[in-house]
Amino acid sequence: MASLIADDSRLQLLTTGYEWVEGPAWIAATGRLRFSSIPASEVLEYDAASGEVHMHDADAEYANGRTVDADGRVVQCSHGRRRVEREEADGRLVGLADRWAGGRFNSPNDVVVASDGAVWFTDPPYGIHESGREGHPGEQEYGACYVFRIDPATGEAEPVITDMVHPNGLAFSPDESVLYVADTGFLWADAPREIRAYDVDGWACTGGRRFAVVPVGASDGFRVDEEGRIWTSAGDGVYVYSPGGELLEHVPVPETVSNVAFGGEDGRDLYITATTSLYRVRTTTRQAPRPAFRG
Repeated sequence: MASLIADDSRLQLLTTGYEWVEGPAWIAATGRLRFSSIPASEVLEYDAASGEVHMHDADAEYANGRTVDADGRVVQCSHGRRRVEREEADGRLVGLADRWAGGRFNSPNDVVVASDGAVWFTDPPYGIHESGREGHPGEQEYGACYVFRIDPATGEAEPVITDMVHPNGLAFSPDESVLYVADTGFLWADAPREIRAYDVDGWACTGGRRFAVVPVGASDGFRVDEEGRIWTSAGDGVYVYSPGGELLEHVPVPETVSNVAFGGEDGRDLYITATTSLYRVRTTTRQAPRPAFRG
């Protein structure tokens, strides 16, 4: 099989000197890659045209994973505010949901927006750890760690996956029939380190099964490309899996990778957040587009 990395491409170090960078998302309207330095509670942007890094939010309440909705608005997870929030056109952050069943969320971690406008997100406890490194120390108020869906009509959040230890990164297959979710529960407990796959029917997720386990470290954040391949972070780079779970490619990175995002003018640049740095490599594919609205 031909490589998924462009023939003339090599891994580029774009900027460094941060502490645990995460949450990359390409903002097409500005030509910038937005990302977080979580322990510093900062959100930054890399300008692809100039190569400069700009401070977007110097007091970001430990923002983590983010995505861009169909209207070009950024939807992100806030560890510090224990909520999912959306950035409006005027820059205001509006909370979408912050609790379920009378208890606050733990620390929303990663997020995707489906073609019907529903917001799906994971809620592990890393932002409420007693160390305070990635948020404010706190308690698990609803007593578990679930994957939630915010209904676009009611604005209410309801759990859709409840059988994981610490759900983390997540992404849909191109037709939204499968939801992939990473479980990083092994960090705090004797639990699997794996990507699981769930069949999706409306908001119901069934048939949870092990999809892949990276050879080094663990899957954290990932993206799905236009052919349904999963590009996942790992301890020594980025691994690419076919929709059937076959390992297709390994992109070595000299730091532990936290997450990835496709971007660039034609969408074929893969941006990689890795511990202290932001990297980029040119690929032969791009992120899967949203399917047509199914409602």
